Amino acid sequence: MAGNKAVVYSKPGSVEIRDTDYPELVLKDGPGVNPLNVGRKCEHGVILKVVTTNICGSDQHMVRGRTTAPSGLILGHEITGEVIEVGRDVEFIKKGDLVSVPFNIACGRCRSCRERNTNVCLNVNPDRPGSAYGYVDMGGWVGGQSEYVMVPYADFQLLKFPDKEKAMEKILDLTMLSDIFPTGYHGAVSAGVRPGSTVYVAGAGPVGLAAAHSAQLLGAAVVIVGDLNAERLAQAKSFGCETVNLRENADLAGQIDQILGSPEVDSAIDCVGFEAHGHGKAHGETPATVLNSIMEVTRAGGSLGIPGLYVTGDPGAVDEDSKIGTLKIRFGLGWAKSHTFVTGQTPVMKYNRDLMMAILSGKAQIAKAVNATLISLAEAPQAYQEFDRGVSRKFVIDPHGLVK
Repeated sequence: MAGNKAVVYSKPGSVEIRDTDYPELVLKDGPGVNPLNVGRKCEHGVILKVVTTNICGSDQHMVRGRTTAPSGLILGHEITGEVIEVGRDVEFIKKGDLVSVPFNIACGRCRSCRERNTNVCLNVNPDRPGSAYGYVDMGGWVGGQSEYVMVPYADFQLLKFPDKEKAMEKILDLTMLSDIFPTGYHGAVSAGVRPGSTVYVAGAGPVGLAAAHSAQLLGAAVVIVGDLNAERLAQAKSFGCETVNLRENADLAGQIDQILGSPEVDSAIDCVGFEAHGHGKAHGETPATVLNSIMEVTRAGGSLGIPGLYVTGDPGAVDEDSKIGTLKIRFGLGWAKSHTFVTGQTPVMKYNRDLMMAILSGKAQIAKAVNATLISLAEAPQAYQEFDRGVSRKFVIDPHGLVK
């Protein structure tokens, strides 16, 4: 039987490359696996040889020790791979297919899936609606920052690339379809971005950059990206965004006014989440900062897309309320301005096919926007450290050296 190396969370601040079990079409017991999911048979699934798998900011929350993730958890929910084994009940996906895997695991059978809300599938996580690979409290499905991975419900979930050779030519773009491109796009759609819109994106990490590029694809007139990190803001500026440096100038509304001639935008997108920091040179962690600031700068009747991650358990939070996800949000301000809020995991399958076509046709340049950077599996621990320091790169792991 073949081996399987994987990126494993060991302790706060540390990941390791370990030899792990080669996947089978069954969910076995292991770190983070819900007892009610142990032994779950997956003849509707496939085994993938991982072609690319990306490091995500959501992974960093676990690695920093800001969740209840257990030691030994195999990481990775952004997966693109080649099908090498097909379960008995798989009808349409074939060996040799090159596919993108939506990060949300979905059965295709429940009410949520039938209504295209695959982000809150009712059948894959005994704890709550919704699941993902290699993520805390998501049912225990094994992550894909590895050489091989098992993917359930293959016929329903997998997005097959129509031409394998052409797909490999654009694999650094197509690898973003598993999460950050649909997530950024969902943030922009949820915020009501349309031709001629003015848009504020909070956060210039990979999801924020994906949201900014998505807003451009949707026809926004002006996209403004805010962050505390000058390197990441430079990356946003590189593809035509306006930027505001909130470390140098804490007055967000004033900076927007200088750009637009008005202190408000039509739409805003939170791509930061629960580890948000206050603005200014002496900033500290204040989890509600972004949510309150985007309500302040979004016009009355506007919409707020919130793809940034918020959790119900944060052992490293700054106060007791924040440890259970209770934040001091100025909800009265949002109510008074008749804001629409859209939160939660992105239903990747709503968007990934259209975004694939945008990539293949040359309309979308997502790898350039997020500064995709190819690394080997062995380089993943160092990449996690660099990403945590705020480097403006989207690290793409190539476990088998298949990407030219």
